Amino acid sequence: MPSNQQWERITPEIVLSYQKPTDDYLCPLSANIYGIEFNKFEVKDYDSGETVYASPSDIPTDYYVPDENLIRSVQYTFPDSFLTFKTVRTMLEFKVGPQPLNNFRMIELHYFKNKVVRVYDFTFGFCIPNSTNTWEAIYDVPEYSKSEVADYVNNPFAHKSDSFYFVDDKLVMHNKAEYQYVSSR
Repeated sequence: MPSNQQWERITPEIVLSYQKPTDDYLCPLSANIYGIEFNKFEVKDYDSGETVYASPSDIPTDYYVPDENLIRSVQYTFPDSFLTFKTVRTMLEFKVGPQPLNNFRMIELHYFKNKVVRVYDFTFGFCIPNSTNTWEAIYDVPEYSKSEVADYVNNPFAHKSDSFYFVDDKLVMHNKAEYQYVSSR
């Protein structure tokens, strides 16, 4: 993690320039002064409605975590059919603490074998204090050849992502994910 408050200088333009996954988290958990908590997350094939991931709906928030990084990273297992979807729908439900969020933005960089393969940049806008909000995104998935699909399947967790969350262009959260694709046949 950048030291001596250097993380406060990290802007959306800086993270958009990254070409490989970050080695560490770019801000401490304490940067989340807005009390943003993620409650639910789901991923669906937009065309068929098939759910390929749904987080538990009763995620506890008052538990002891010996390593704070454990709550900022996740490993996903998706069926290999995910790589053939044309359009994906994601839904994120989150709570906001007692301060309003202005210009809430998520930038997510996806990498495969340490190279950028996709960049998503979503702006939620304004969130009122002490509210629960739903953020739905619908986006096209790149078309992969059969050999590219096989490459993803044969290299579990070589697909990684960094998710950066900004409020008024100030970094407040940074999460990481790794992905594996398993045969759905």
